Order: sequence, then structure tokens, then C-alpha cells
Amino acid sequence: MTGRRRWSTEEILDTAAKLLSAGDAESFSVRRLAAALGTDSSSLYRHFRNKTELLRAVADRILLAAMDGYRPEGDWKQRITALALRLREAFGEQPQLAAVWGRYGSGGTGSRLVMEEVLQALRASGLPDEEVPARYHRIVILLVALISSEAGISTITPEEYEQGMEQFRVAVLGADPERFPALAHFARDVRPLAADRRAAFEEILTAQLAQIEARTAAPE
Repeated sequence: MTGRRRWSTEEILDTAAKLLSAGDAESFSVRRLAAALGTDSSSLYRHFRNKTELLRAVADRILLAAMDGYRPEGDWKQRITALALRLREAFGEQPQLAAVWGRYGSGGTGSRLVMEEVLQALRASGLPDEEVPARYHRIVILLVALISSEAGISTITPEEYEQGMEQFRVAVLGADPERFPALAHFARDVRPLAADRRAAFEEILTAQLAQIEARTAAPE
């Protein structure tokens, strides 16, 4: 009688990523993962203590992929911008996992690589060391929020998109000007959330970096 196959950590994470790509973190469970692997849950707990730890490991692999081949170039703003766009692209290819990252974070090597690069870039900006951690936190919160929200929009079906657009048109173009005077005034210029996402991403990030630059240029 042969024993059950022993799955490697990477094989477990591969299968978990496939399940998450087809669903979401809410429907994902260690039991479903074990069934997909043809094993029992107890065997997976030898690799991960719980579901949250497993999900963080899956998200960390996206960060590792984003950092693969990355080389810092340019000034500190160019470095942070290039890194942000790499993260956006990496999660754009597996948008369901962006929500996992946004909710559970990551504590693996990929996360440390991202943290190291952002912290090094901020030190190169000329910020005092005591201000770097707070600025780092703001940048990462901004990136997680932007990337997660954009990924969420990209996972909707064409039918859901059209339904949303129709609701947007009714809500905006059909707004009562007496009750919503500003909305009625700008109705034809207001864009839906799905429009120009990359441009918005870069503009918002640029504004955050400009604040840091202004701080470093300000006289003591």
C-alpha cells in the first residue's frame, strides 16, 4: 500500500494561486485546497499554520515576481515610481490576488524586497531618518489601495461592466439639479471609476512623491 504523495510548499502555493484566481479569498479554504491536491487538510498544516499564513505566502509570490530582475535606476522618485508600476503590472496579471494582498498583506521575502527598495529610495530623497518610516507607510497604503481597487474592477464580467456603466449614466446624467447642483453641472465631464486607471494611478503617486520632495526642500 503506497502512502499519499507529499506535496512541496511551492506545489501547494501553485494550486492555491489557481484556486484564488478562479474565486476569491472568501470562498477559499484549506479544505478546498486539500481536495484539489488529493490530500487532507492536516498535511497542509505541516507547511502553513493557518489559512491566513497560506494566503500571505501566495501574495508574497506576486511580490517576488514583481521584484524579479528589478534593478534600481534613476533618482529616488523614479525608483519608487518604477517599483509601483511593476507591482501594478504583477497584480494586474492575477487581480484576484491583489485583494488577498490588500487584506492579508505579506511577510515573506517578496515583501522584504519591496520594503527595502522603498526605504532605500526614501533615504536617498534626503528625508531625515526619523520621517522615513511614516512616509513609507503612507506610500505603501496608497499603493495597496490603488492596486487592489483597480484589480477589483478588472475582475468584473463584460455584462457586469455594462450594467455598471448604465447605472453610472442614470446616476450622473439623470441627477436632479435642484438636489445635486454640482453633480448636474459636471455630469458630462465626470468619468466612471474604470476610466484612465493608469493615468490616475501615476498622478496620485506623483502627488504623494511631490509632497516628500517639498518636505526635503523646505528650510529647517
